[in-house]
Amino acid sequence: MPKTEITSPKLRKANGVFSHATAIEATGRFVFVSGMTARRLDGSIAGIGDITEQTRQVCENLKAAVEAAGGTLDDVCRVDVHVRNMEHFDAIHKVRAQYFKPPLPASTMVEINKMTSPDYLIEISAIAVVPTK
Repeated sequence: MPKTEITSPKLRKANGVFSHATAIEATGRFVFVSGMTARRLDGSIAGIGDITEQTRQVCENLKAAVEAAGGTLDDVCRVDVHVRNMEHFDAIHKVRAQYFKPPLPASTMVEINKMTSPDYLIEISAIAVVPTK
């Protein structure tokens, strides 16, 4: 199921690992992934104080959730990113570039004050369209 990055000459080029808009044919299953944190399978939190390690664990958790639905990260068409410190933008996108390939998902990133644990630095939710087999 092809995903297409939408670009416009009226918009500034995206400065991170995301598209301004993503189009995808709606043949398949919509998968709505809850906000994933840096929580490991054993319940511990990866990379306390380290945005790179936390982002990597969050991406691995997103990957696991989408794979459980029968898809891959290539099927993700949107992510919403909540961070404790917007100054981590570049470090976060450096990790995201290892997980998301063009055409990139649409994305929103916002800085927030609190999460469900004071040790979390990042949380990402996603929407994917997984092809039906």
